Amino acid sequence: MHVLVLGGTTEARRLAEVLHPRVRVTSSLAGRVAAPRLPPGEVRIGGFGGAEGMAAWVREHAVDAVIDATHPFAETISFNAARAAATAHVPLLALRRPGWVPGDGDDWREVASLDEAARAVSGAGRVFLTTGRMGLAAFAGVDDAFFLVRSVDAPEPPFPPRMAVLLDRGPFTLDGEREVIARHRIDVLVTKDSGGAATAPKLTAAREAGLPVVVVRRPPVPEGVPVAATVEEAVAWVQEPVVSG
Repeated sequence: MHVLVLGGTTEARRLAEVLHPRVRVTSSLAGRVAAPRLPPGEVRIGGFGGAEGMAAWVREHAVDAVIDATHPFAETISFNAARAAATAHVPLLALRRPGWVPGDGDDWREVASLDEAARAVSGAGRVFLTTGRMGLAAFAGVDDAFFLVRSVDAPEPPFPPRMAVLLDRGPFTLDGEREVIARHRIDVLVTKDSGGAATAPKLTAAREAGLPVVVVRRPPVPEGVPVAATVEEAVAWVQEPVVSG
């Protein structure tokens, strides 16, 4: 059996580790990170050329099932995967870690997009921006706030005119997040609702510091695509007769 895992997340790597070598696994990475952590099994890096290109690749490489384990905000690849799986007549599963839920003492302001987040932090003082380097263009026009941008690789313009870059890769610790917020005198945190434990300590640190948090809501999974919340659920799906038989 050949499973194509659209990856780049912690869950995608764990899924490849569990499935390999019992089944043939090909993990597809977007190639946006300079030195990605490679999962076991076969790995391909780069785009497919849209839904049609993905469908052609799936047919050419005799893929039996596709698991979309990309980042919850990788909306384009998720919708391409849905169209490609339908075209190639292979089952598709979305592996999505549950989103974060505010707790007692949290001051969250939910927004629908990065553009809305940029408007929300205009004039907000010192902003800890943890939405990744690919969406910085949305904040390029905000010149009345200072941004501390954390990303794995150095960002490229357009980006905010008043900005410092913190190159780092999760998982992050609570003590580390407390130190970042204190040292950089942060006034507000901006994050996507990525879910998971690797980057969640920043939310606790913000709560302790009494900071507001602008949270960008995640886009929906394409209609009709089943969703697994854990790697174990995804493995069980692969083993179901409808998929494996």
